[in-house]
Amino acid sequence: MLDAPRQLTEQELAVDPVDASRLLLGSIIESTTPEGVVGVRIVEVEAYRGGDDPASHCYRGRTPRNEVMFGPAGRLYVYFVYGMHFCANVVSLTDGVPGAVLLRAGEVVYGEDLAQMRRPSARNHAELAKGPARLTGVLGLDRAHNGIDLTEPDASVRLLAGDPATDIRTGPRVGVAVAVDVPWRFWIDSPAVSTYRRGTRRTRVS
Repeated sequence: MLDAPRQLTEQELAVDPVDASRLLLGSIIESTTPEGVVGVRIVEVEAYRGGDDPASHCYRGRTPRNEVMFGPAGRLYVYFVYGMHFCANVVSLTDGVPGAVLLRAGEVVYGEDLAQMRRPSARNHAELAKGPARLTGVLGLDRAHNGIDLTEPDASVRLLAGDPATDIRTGPRVGVAVAVDVPWRFWIDSPAVSTYRRGTRRTRVS
């Protein structure tokens, strides 16, 4: 019998967002709702810091919206964007120091029937969680999940360790118009990796 996947810990995630990004690639984010369980293998992420990162929500300091991003590590930071979609981030660094990793794309590894029900417009398996809004959609995440401790064994959303990612690629972040050339987008080979689009407006995403 195979061992159950190990849950990631707060200590592992209390590192620089760049390091946390590499750790998260290949790991699984699992969401449990009354409808069922969906697990998504993370294949693309973006790192965001705080006061030294003008593309970050925390660049201008702490607000009610970005409070969760200030820690502790391992919390889920969920925000609404463009008046349409939710995006999910994993908080990193230490309590009081802002940093997070945006979950950009993933591969559904279990709960595919429920994922397809939530994303009926997906033309194939790779499109189910291809992009940050699609990823949160298949997991059923919304503002009610903001602040959840992903390292708690009984949490409705958990982070599970996967096989260590190899051949990690890097490039500029997507959809931001400040700090556009910072190579803090990380991905591994997968058809679910989202399409690169250089930012055209000054919208901070993190």
